[in-house]
Amino acid sequence: MAQAVLPQPVQRLINELSRLPGVGPKSAARLTFYLLRTADEQALDLAQALQDLIERTQFCSTCFNITEEDPCLICQDAGRDQSILCVVEEPLDVLAIERSRAFNGRYHVLHGAISPVEGVGPEDLRVAELVERVEQGKFRELILATNPTLEGESTSLYIQRRLAREGLRITRLARGLPVGGDLEYTDEITLSRAMEGRQEL
Repeated sequence: MAQAVLPQPVQRLINELSRLPGVGPKSAARLTFYLLRTADEQALDLAQALQDLIERTQFCSTCFNITEEDPCLICQDAGRDQSILCVVEEPLDVLAIERSRAFNGRYHVLHGAISPVEGVGPEDLRVAELVERVEQGKFRELILATNPTLEGESTSLYIQRRLAREGLRITRLARGLPVGGDLEYTDEITLSRAMEGRQEL
């Protein structure tokens, strides 16, 4: 039986979409055929959005968050606390913290976490820039807001060792139980950390 041959532009889009994280060949094919069936404007809008992403966004030269202008709006904001620096792994983490409205300081985006298994070391991240920034700045507190994973913990420990000095308070985000969660479904590590971090009422 002869194998069906897709037109080259269709196959190319499937191939490119399947290179995205979390998108396998079947999902890529579904997305491609969806775009083929939709109005031309939707596909062209997507193409324009991708082009704008490449041409109009950059990394802030101070905090390395994504931005349209350098420095970014957060770094430009004189109303934010200049003495507290929150270190995160990815730009999406900045968005999550900003949504909480619980933090009004500065950020530093590492763009990943130390992972020897994947061949990612401190030199592959924005750690050198962080060290330079802390040494040149007047920060009184450094909040390590890396993910509660093995890689996130390793990254946090590495940064703590590199930057430990008198006059700089280094803190880690608290770990605990999610609001609305049930104790019986909570894993042992989360429950243990919630118990250790208990607060007086």
